[in-house]
Amino acid sequence: MRAYEDCHEAFTRYCSAMAHARMDAEDLMQDVLLSAFHHFHRIERPDELLHYLLRAAKNRTISNWRASRRTADVEERQMARLHAQGVSAETLLDVQLLYRALDKLPADQREALLLFEVTGLPMAEIAVVQNSSEGAVKTRVSRARAALRELLSDRPTTANPARIRTLLTLITLLP
Repeated sequence: MRAYEDCHEAFTRYCSAMAHARMDAEDLMQDVLLSAFHHFHRIERPDELLHYLLRAAKNRTISNWRASRRTADVEERQMARLHAQGVSAETLLDVQLLYRALDKLPADQREALLLFEVTGLPMAEIAVVQNSSEGAVKTRVSRARAALRELLSDRPTTANPARIRTLLTLITLLP
């Protein structure tokens, strides 16, 4: 349990971002944590529990995405949560557009961007999670940001880099 306390916040934010409109973030977290609990003895380096949880969440998300397409019910619940927190209708639309744009990014770029912007992991840790170099992670994050700006360019309020960061932060509010 102590090992998990140190990574809870980052893991929660990552699951919220990865689950967006595909599944409920709480369900994703519960599934991954249950699996980690059952397989904890197999984790070679318990000090790298966060890396294990992030990889497991990514794999579980991919599996769920393959099994079923995006459901309106989950997206509707997530939007209802934001609305209940006082988020404006325009911002809700921007979040939906951001989710759609994130879905169009290559998986490695999307993951690197979410790990950096949403979870707040340093580039070096993301490199470990993605099994790549720190330079490759920097390139992925940079390309993901550029691609998001391009994908959101038809809506001036979302194409602004500061607005993209704000929206990425906002989706962390989705439990």
